[in-house]
Amino acid sequence: MPFESLGRLLPSLPTEQFAYELPPELIAQEPATPRDSSRLLVVDRATGRFTHARFSEIGRWLRAGDLLVVNRSRVVPARLAARRRPGGGAAEILLLKRVGPGRWEALVKPGRKLEPGSVVDLGSGIVGEVVERSAAGGRLIQFSLETKAAPPGDVDAAAPGDVDAAAPGDVDAAAPGDVDAAVLALGSLPLPPYIHGYTGDPERYQTVYGDQLGSAAAPTAGLHFTPPLLESLAAQGVGLATVTLHVGLDTFRPVKVDDLAQHEIHRETCTLPTETAEAISETRARGGRVVAVGTTTVRTLETAGAASEDGQLAAWTGDTGLFIVPGYRFRVVDAMVTNFHLPRSTLLALVSAFAGRDLIMAAYAEAIRERYRFFSFGDATLLL
Repeated sequence: MPFESLGRLLPSLPTEQFAYELPPELIAQEPATPRDSSRLLVVDRATGRFTHARFSEIGRWLRAGDLLVVNRSRVVPARLAARRRPGGGAAEILLLKRVGPGRWEALVKPGRKLEPGSVVDLGSGIVGEVVERSAAGGRLIQFSLETKAAPPGDVDAAAPGDVDAAAPGDVDAAAPGDVDAAVLALGSLPLPPYIHGYTGDPERYQTVYGDQLGSAAAPTAGLHFTPPLLESLAAQGVGLATVTLHVGLDTFRPVKVDDLAQHEIHRETCTLPTETAEAISETRARGGRVVAVGTTTVRTLETAGAASEDGQLAAWTGDTGLFIVPGYRFRVVDAMVTNFHLPRSTLLALVSAFAGRDLIMAAYAEAIRERYRFFSFGDATLLL
């Protein structure tokens, strides 16, 4: 069985099983200050017990010899304002994934007016042509640096042999990497649509350890960690290792089917480096636990685990379509740090697969009663 299908072990999985009612005022509109002052709901899977704490206290539940595994992906400034050509109507582009020099998969508004062949102008001499629709309903856009024609009668004073001035709309094909840098220089961070009017430090939507640019959304479970907290955990004997998964389209796609097993999950690029695979093997050998920070880390680790032969975890790089739902057998992850997820979402199904649907729904009901803050800027859970 291919690992993309390993999560689909049940013939039917009603999406409504993962629905819950959340008071709108519990959707966090700004992060906690400092980061690790957010609340932490500790869920013991063996006993069903809930413990309320602050994230800064997470070391109480971690032991010397445990290994924290974090996603080092960093959010790209992916939200772009543009004008459509011709006519100058407004457009919005949300970059999801770079698929080649100057070429990105993106979500666009208004979609009905940005079909293949459409051209958008970002300003600063950058234009983008919609090349095709992507399989998941987005667009592939090729960006380029536009060169301007010299006015009639102007003389090119450059040395003989230089390239002639291009006609309007022609592009400079040199240094394609510069196109991507120029595009990203015009972008802003793509905060989720349920966060309204946040004007604080954009770095608060990045983890303190993220250094691999490529995500369209933050791996938010890691937002709670601070350098002093990481240093404290290291002094306690807790190890730290990294993976990379660049968050893509599925973060923005709601589940629209009644049977969750029929939802098509988008593929995302991830990497488990050799040193992390070795650290996990060493942790297991000494009886420590692998504690995944975030669902993106979980998917990376479990993808590599499913691909490994003879149970020996090895380095892995590629696209993952792993869809984890109740019934899935976890191979690598022993404990999980994660935020509170949207109702009817694939991520809520993932944590339900790990801790059991009934326990997770009870934990969410407890968090609502105790007025925890939900979603990207919200509080965290530790699933043990």
